Amino acid sequence: MNIYFTIILFIMGVVLGSFFNVCIHRIPNKKSIINPPSHCYNCNTRLKSLDLVPILSWSLLRGKCRYCGQKISPRYALVELLTGILFVLVYKVYGYNTITLYYLLLVSLLVIITFIDLDHYIIPDELIIFGSIGALIFNILCHGISIKDSLLGGLICGGGMLILIHLIELLIKKEAMGGGDIKLFGMVGLFLGIKLGMLTILLSVYVGAIYGVGSIIYSKMKQKEYNSIIPYGPFISVGALISILYGTNIINWYIGLF
Repeated sequence: MNIYFTIILFIMGVVLGSFFNVCIHRIPNKKSIINPPSHCYNCNTRLKSLDLVPILSWSLLRGKCRYCGQKISPRYALVELLTGILFVLVYKVYGYNTITLYYLLLVSLLVIITFIDLDHYIIPDELIIFGSIGALIFNILCHGISIKDSLLGGLICGGGMLILIHLIELLIKKEAMGGGDIKLFGMVGLFLGIKLGMLTILLSVYVGAIYGVGSIIYSKMKQKEYNSIIPYGPFISVGALISILYGTNIINWYIGLF
């Protein structure tokens, strides 16, 4: 792995992570991600270049606005750092290759979708549409996976979950999963194909179950009421990230057991 390219990719990731913060804040509020320029949401002062250096600006300003002193959530720096790390991990697995760009597109969308879902319990359709079109363009041009695997992955993961969730809801008489989550499964299927798409579904269930059990235990320890309303998008994203980075190894390991 080229260390210089790794550093460049990390920097690219944290810079894009800064832009993703804008998307996370503005897209669910139906605001432009371009205008107005970045500004403090408390005092509305337009931020200067020194205020917008990813991670460093937040650290040097000790998590406060330079102009009004309002606290700035550490999550801004976290999103930037997380994006940089994920970009490097994808490059480490796939190397200097077009398919690296393919998976970086998916990773970028998953980061944005995860934090929007955590904040608003929604997954915007425009992100699903953008990602689905991006996956199809890459695959039609033979720079991702085969277009057949992509289409079948989208159909099986999205359509299969739609049917399964509908049947579950008929039995329990209440909503089991939001439509945005089902659409996200479909988009992920277009990117990852049948095998990794199905693995993502399985992993998301495991991740969700682990989180659910942990939350119940924590609530009992703190003597708080357990909140059963949980956004599922982050679990799908974690499952997809694991599939991108380690999916082939997991599948080969499982097949080797028989």
